[in-house]
Order: sequence, then C-alpha cells, then structure tokens
Amino acid sequence: MWPQIAPISSLLSGVALLLLGNGLLNTLLTLKGAAEGYSTTMLGLIMSGYFAGFFIGIWVGGPLVRRVGHIRAFAFCAALAAISALLHVLIVNPWVWLLLRVLYGIALISLYMVIESWLNARATSENRGKIFALYMAVNLGALALGQQFLHFDTSLSFALFTVAAIFIVSALMPVTLTRQMQPSLPEAPSSNLRELFAIAPLALAASGLSGLSLSGFWGMAPAYANLLGFDAGGVGLLMTATILGGALLQWPIGRFSDTHDRRWVMFWVVTLAVITAMAMALVPAGKLLLGLFFLWGGLSFAIYPLGVAQLIDQLQPDEILAGSGSLLLVNGVGAACGPLLVGVLMEQFGAIALPLYFAATLALLAGYTLYRLRHVSDLISGDQAHFMPMLRTSPTVLELMPDAPPQEHNETTS
Repeated sequence: MWPQIAPISSLLSGVALLLLGNGLLNTLLTLKGAAEGYSTTMLGLIMSGYFAGFFIGIWVGGPLVRRVGHIRAFAFCAALAAISALLHVLIVNPWVWLLLRVLYGIALISLYMVIESWLNARATSENRGKIFALYMAVNLGALALGQQFLHFDTSLSFALFTVAAIFIVSALMPVTLTRQMQPSLPEAPSSNLRELFAIAPLALAASGLSGLSLSGFWGMAPAYANLLGFDAGGVGLLMTATILGGALLQWPIGRFSDTHDRRWVMFWVVTLAVITAMAMALVPAGKLLLGLFFLWGGLSFAIYPLGVAQLIDQLQPDEILAGSGSLLLVNGVGAACGPLLVGVLMEQFGAIALPLYFAATLALLAGYTLYRLRHVSDLISGDQAHFMPMLRTSPTVLELMPDAPPQEHNETTS
C-alpha cells in the first residue's frame, strides 16, 4: 500500500492540514457569532454564505487553476482563506462576515479542485478506489480532529482563529514542495438537469434534500449545542461524534446497498434518520444526545453517496461525469439554503427547531422514495454500481470514483 501512497503523501498531508483549519474555523465562527449576540437568522445567513461561495467557486475555481497552474492557484486560495479567517476576528460585523464567508467558500472549493485533479492524475484503474477511499478518510478524520481544538480555548479568543489560519497556511508547505508534475484541469462535461430528472429523479431528490439537511448541521449545530448549554469543548465533542458516525457507518450501509435494492436501502436509511432526529428533539443535553448525533451522522452522511450510486446505476458510462456534476450542483443549491432556513426556524422556536428541521427535510425524501418504490420501476443500466463513502467536495472528485470513466489529464512540469 505504501508504494501507492508515497507519491500522493504531500497532497494528502496538504488536505489534512487544510481541513484541520477548516473544521475548526467553521464551528468556531458559529460560536463566536453567538457570543457576539448575532441572531440565529443572521448566523444562518452567514453560514449560508459559505455554501453560496462553494457553489460560485465551481465556476470560478476551474478557470483560475487553468490560468495560473495548480501550485499558484493553491497558494493564492490558501492565502485568501487564511486572510478571511483572521479578518473575522479583526472586523466583527455580520455583513462583513457574510462577505468573508462567500470568499472563503470560493477559496476552499478551488483548493479542493487543485488537490482532487492532482490525485486523479496520479490514480490508475488499479488503485483509483483505494486512493478515493483514503482521500475521504483523510477528509473526515481531519474535520473531526479539528473540532477538538475548541477544548484548548473555551473563551473563543483570537488564538483559535490564529490556529485555524496557521493550519490553512501550513497546507501550502507539502503542496508547494511536491515534485509531482502538474496535470491539466479538464473542462467539466455539460449536462442537462431536465433530462437527468427524467432518468434519475430519486438521485436528484436525495442530493438536494441531503444538501438542505447536512448544511443545516454544518452551519447551525454549534449554535444549537450552545443554546442547549454545551461549552465550546462540548460543542466540539458533539460535532466530532456526528462526523465519526458519518465516517464509520457509511461503509456497512454502502456494502449492504451494493447487494440489495438501493432504493429500499435509501428509504430505510432516511426513515431511520428521521426517527433519530425526532428522538434528538426529545432528549436533553448529555451522552444519549451525543449517541443520537453519532447515529444520525452515520445515516445522514450516507444519503448523498447513496444518491450518487443510484445515479450511476441508471446512467451509461459516458454519462456518469456529467450526471454526477449535475447532482453536485443540486446539492449545492440545497446547501446554500439550509443554514438560513434553520436560522430563521431557530429564532422562532429555539434549539428544538434544528432536529425537527432534520426530520422534516428527510421525511420529504423518505416519502418521495416510498412513492418511487410503490409506483415507478427505475431502470438499471448495466451492472449495479459500487457504493463509495464520500463527502461533497468539488466536481473533480467525481473522476476519482472507480465507477466513473476518468478524463484525460495532460501533465506539464512545474
């Protein structure tokens, strides 16, 4: 395994450092905003700005990488992300924070594009699945570990923002020192949402509604935990428990879906996530609540990759990249709306609105899945796809999936 990891170790080290800083910063900002007296509606708007920037960056990041190359684009975007992180504590103004979150989202997805296109260029048909799995494990592990730095400074001072910025800038060192040749970034294949909806509506519904649900978690779960009386360390523990659940439970869920009707698997996963969310609304702060978030994370984090696998089941090989890119766009639209919706609801109904929001959005998906199961027979194109645990990152990661035909990458020396 090491001979396969060694050539990409600098890239994996870079993404680990980047996401340590990102995982810490995202939770820290929500807690800092609450401490500054921002309403949950304002916090939701600020957090939605991050996902809006992520969405915008899909079109901004690619041209930037093509224009200046991978290393220069990575350096520029890492600097922009670190500056944005520090400006949050230097300029404490919610509207400035909103702008900074949009800029940070654009920078982060561009950084993802650099790493993922580079990994894809290094992958072969023999090791593509292993590289993809290792990359996702690094993503989830770094995001979970980043939460634990909240234990070191519960006052939410400038020090934690500095630590987050240091991690982000540190990601430059292994990436800029790499001797790997820089690949070209291929143009994203065009797609037609209307045609895709006619072919795989369930996959699109799963992508959009999981985006609505999970963005509510990423953006507003720290504010929810804060309202329940958790200190900063406790908030980090709740976030870590959810992420670890997502990391550990995706594998058994995915393997089970590979050997059974994936639509039924999705229905029961989503239904159990709804039941878990409703239980979360009834349980006070404590170990049981942390356990429920662990379970909910494992179920909810599996929904988007189940949608991707369901889409691949129904497309021809030459349609997969375009279709998966459309799935990512739909997920991005949902993600950009989620935190704002949760913020408005929490301002009206308090902390209980977050788990009830989870239950409501996922109940819509459960109902639609059941309708498809009872009234529509989805056609499977060729062999059933293999489930791969994954997070929503950039469109470039879709080329790393073993079931997706890789595009050609021409390598140029740095």
